[in-house]
Amino acid sequence: MLKEKNTLFTIGQFAALHEINKKTLMWYDEINLLKPACIKENGYRYYSYQQSATLETILMLRELNVSLEEIRQFVNHRTIESFDNLLKEKIAELSQTISHLKSVQKILSKHQQDMEILRSLDISKISLVQKQKRYLVTVPVTPDISFDMEIAQVIAKTKKYQLRRLHDASYGAMISMENLYAGNFDKYTALYIEMPYPVAKKGLHLQSGGTYLRAFYKGSWDKISDKYKEILAYANNKGLSLCGFAYETGINELVIDHIDEYITQIEIPVISK
Repeated sequence: MLKEKNTLFTIGQFAALHEINKKTLMWYDEINLLKPACIKENGYRYYSYQQSATLETILMLRELNVSLEEIRQFVNHRTIESFDNLLKEKIAELSQTISHLKSVQKILSKHQQDMEILRSLDISKISLVQKQKRYLVTVPVTPDISFDMEIAQVIAKTKKYQLRRLHDASYGAMISMENLYAGNFDKYTALYIEMPYPVAKKGLHLQSGGTYLRAFYKGSWDKISDKYKEILAYANNKGLSLCGFAYETGINELVIDHIDEYITQIEIPVISK
């Protein structure tokens, strides 16, 4: 802490003290955001020790992407209430940004896991895996709803649950085991979008954690029924009871050029007989 609080600093000293460029201080002077404490006869600008707190506040608000006009209004009318309201607003925005970045981190990690799976993937292999529960936004698939309407519903749901972009989450399709056991392999139940950090869980579909059968299908979806027949036969031979829904998701769409190379991961909850 400086011993002499009445010390005046040259523009160069004041800029160095706050680790900014002298041009920044000159600009703040020009736009009446932070004017020098005094300008002496030689035309040199001088700043006071007391202005340090004001400048640090300005720099903090700029780092938080507060507009210059908002900062100017605050600096010219500083009160406990105005600063408290500004802080509350920016804390809320930061919380949303942090939540968004965590979501992005989670989906990037998922993509990385998919790439690791692809490196040593045996398409023909059917295995049992353990999964954590997750919350899904679902959009029903019905014969009387057009594809355009389904997309419109997906967009509406993402906005409702504050998902900024579709690629902030994994997504896919669901088909009930009731339909699969009945041989209705193309009768899908819903489209789904995973919410990495759901704002509210009410109205979301809970995909329970536990043991899942995992299989893979390569190619366009017109022959995926053959894979489901293979899955049902495998489960029957192993004494496994499949329940709930089959959850489909693409795992290599970011690294392919043709639909024939598309790999669909299928996961279905398992109950041992």
